[in-house]
Amino acid sequence: MQGTDLISWMAWTWPTAAFFAFILACLIGMTVWEIASPGGAPRRGILGLETTRGDRLFISLLGSAYICLAWLGFLGPPLWAPVGISAVYAFIVFRWV
Repeated sequence: MQGTDLISWMAWTWPTAAFFAFILACLIGMTVWEIASPGGAPRRGILGLETTRGDRLFISLLGSAYICLAWLGFLGPPLWAPVGISAVYAFIVFRWV
């Protein structure tokens, strides 16, 4: 198989495949982090929720999806700015939530 033949059976584009590869990389990274430094005990953050590392990853990914969808709805492509905003949002979630 050459080029896009690897992903054409699902009508995926390369950005879609890259998105899911990023999600997989996040999950693998979180697994390695937990193995290297166990004890992601729940902590109470600014929102008053007890969250673990996995919870904060989920919150940051979900929030990033909403940031990108809102950007597309109001301003349209390209999505480089909301990706940057999402990275800052994820940092804030992991640091203080």
